[in-house]
Amino acid sequence: MRRLLLKAALGGLVVSPLLLAGCASTPPQVSALESNWPAHLPARVDLSSRTPFIPQDDYECGPAALAMLLQSNGKRATIESLKPQVFLPGRQGSLQTEMLVATRRQGLPAYPLPPRLDALLSELAAGHPVIVFQNLSLDVYPVWHYAVAVGYDRERRMLLLHSGKTRRQEIELPVFERTWARGDYWAMTTLPLDQVPASLDGAQTGAALSALERLHPSAARQGYLTALTRWPGEPVLLMGAGNTAYNAGDKAAAQKYYSRLTDVRPDIADGWNNLAQVMLDQGYRYKASLAIQRAVDLGGPRLDQYKSLQKKITAGM
Repeated sequence: MRRLLLKAALGGLVVSPLLLAGCASTPPQVSALESNWPAHLPARVDLSSRTPFIPQDDYECGPAALAMLLQSNGKRATIESLKPQVFLPGRQGSLQTEMLVATRRQGLPAYPLPPRLDALLSELAAGHPVIVFQNLSLDVYPVWHYAVAVGYDRERRMLLLHSGKTRRQEIELPVFERTWARGDYWAMTTLPLDQVPASLDGAQTGAALSALERLHPSAARQGYLTALTRWPGEPVLLMGAGNTAYNAGDKAAAQKYYSRLTDVRPDIADGWNNLAQVMLDQGYRYKASLAIQRAVDLGGPRLDQYKSLQKKITAGM
């Protein structure tokens, strides 16, 4: 089920500090970080001065947060241009799915983050602002809110947010975790196509690029090539790079990526099928027959498609 932002906070809404504070004990993710601070995380990060700030009106925190994130990545996005894409007037809020899709419409990948505080801080440490989703009230009366995380301070136990009408708002990390946990620890970021996220692995990055591919295949192709410099043997990335090259008419590049895929993961039947197809297209019928036989031997839910291609290949031999 897609989570709904029911009400934008801080833009004309007064929230009691008691609701934000919750209980006094340190929540689990902050506690784990403080007991074992990751070596790769600096003690302090502040991206606020280079992350655009856009104050929001009531119920517009979704478009405002997304506009800030997109502008920080060089896009000329505004609340007005994003509202038709992400804001539902009848619901007075924005859905997370629409936030992701609107990002892809800009030709950028949308990266949902793992639901962990260290993942959020890792992105900030890498210089990547992050949209976070909070419930600023109680579960029985939720006040959903999007903000943009722009930094943190380990010693002071603070997270920095562009939030509501407040630029560089400071919120205690334990308080933030409680409000973020009520939103199921949802967060997302986006990056230029020559960069990769700091908190995702190759498969997760590939999944985000695959979603982008449906709207902007040429942008996804560039993203796959960048990601492969970081994860050169990741099957999801190799398949995506092969598919986007093939669809762009670059059969030689498609063959290269499918061949590498079948080298690193010979158990993936689709890789052999795609390699057979691109070999056939280039006139290498015998090599295509060897590849498609591997796909047929492996089988799977698309076995009928493999056999159909095999019949086509052998018919001309």
